[in-house]
Amino acid sequence: MKKFMNDAGSLAADSLEGFVAAHEDLVAFGQGRKHIRRRVFTPGKVAVIAGGGAGHEPMHVGFIGKGMLDAACTGHVFTSPTPDQILGAIQEADNGAGVLLIVKNYDGDLMNFEMAAEMAVSSGSHRIETLIVNDDIAIERTARGTGRRGVAGTLIVEKIVGAAAEGGVDLATLKTVGEAAIAATRTMGVALRGATVPQITRETFALGDDEMEVGVGIHGEPGRSRQKITDASTIATLVCNQILADLAPAEGQRILLLVNGLGGTPPSELYVMFGLARRFFEARGLVVSRRLVGTYATSLDMAGMSITVTLLDDALTTLWDAPVSTAALRW
Repeated sequence: MKKFMNDAGSLAADSLEGFVAAHEDLVAFGQGRKHIRRRVFTPGKVAVIAGGGAGHEPMHVGFIGKGMLDAACTGHVFTSPTPDQILGAIQEADNGAGVLLIVKNYDGDLMNFEMAAEMAVSSGSHRIETLIVNDDIAIERTARGTGRRGVAGTLIVEKIVGAAAEGGVDLATLKTVGEAAIAATRTMGVALRGATVPQITRETFALGDDEMEVGVGIHGEPGRSRQKITDASTIATLVCNQILADLAPAEGQRILLLVNGLGGTPPSELYVMFGLARRFFEARGLVVSRRLVGTYATSLDMAGMSITVTLLDDALTTLWDAPVSTAALRW
């Protein structure tokens, strides 16, 4: 395994050093260098904070800035940030309007964000609400376990919530906006090769030369099935059919379509998949009124992609279209 790094244990920290140096007009290290924050906070607005393990870049640090996140906490590779990191971000970002935490649905993230929120509330100086993103339809709905994972749809939730916060809505309203975005969003991914984690010398999972993992998680978790690899049209139809069945949209429904690279897939292949997915949904009476293609929520250098669909109404469309200025997303 070859990587541009000094040491596997310091890769995440070294990467964050470079990230802040590259985007110092937008971001800065927070107190103790345990989180990254906006360089300039907006007075009077609800603070929006997210986080997770390293290895998913540009999520979440790449989405810090006007119209999106106020701060983000990064753990070691594929490891949740610690409660003290999250608490520090809360203390620094909260300017009196409260804090909304956006948490992907993984056990470690849930536990550590909950602990940090409890510590912040017990101090008597913070109001906290939490959104749990669970857009990954590869996990069946079940009463057992954590349930559906939070994956690329988290980007959409962060953008919509961030725009609403920038517009000055209060904490309770902001949570309602976020819940609507989560309810409207579904994702499913396919991998052709596992990720290579710096601390180990092999891929997170091994696929045969003629295999693909359908429904893979962003840490390399197993998907719904391991199948023989096939052409792009068949893969797009397979994934889009699953999303369509889960969302069950009405004909004429407007949608946001996101095709996301998992880290090791070139843009040319992502555009192939976008074109196929768009034709699939339009042929079934849906209107692709907003679109995004690129590498946003990754699994290190996993070869693969995910397709995300969000059902849009006027309110969600306005929030998606609102100005944003971050390292990874701006318009």
